[in-house]
Amino acid sequence: MPQTALDLNAEGCKSYRPQVAPAAHTARWQRAVKVAEQMAALLRDKYQASRVVAFGSLTDQQAFTRWSDIDLAAWGIPQRHFFRAVGDVTGVSAEFSVDLVDAKSCSGPMIRRIEQEGMDV
Repeated sequence: MPQTALDLNAEGCKSYRPQVAPAAHTARWQRAVKVAEQMAALLRDKYQASRVVAFGSLTDQQAFTRWSDIDLAAWGIPQRHFFRAVGDVTGVSAEFSVDLVDAKSCSGPMIRRIEQEGMDV
């Protein structure tokens, strides 16, 4: 009789989760960190960002998967240039998508999370 996800125990679910070899997982995370650093340099050099912080799964190598993107918060980019900055960082890597947020536009809970869990790049 066929099973649904509700019929599987934790051990049974593991067989359906794609596994990434540890070396490949580490290498992808390391590439993402380097790309985030390139994006941060671009934001500082071209758009005068005073601070760039990575947050989300990039800050926890164990949480970073093959589907993870790069989440960045930036301070100091003039509002009139922000969407151009988004376009520029989006073009840095074909391997990773990026979500760039303007830190001053973040809600209180979001900015607290970024400040607590984020890493400056």
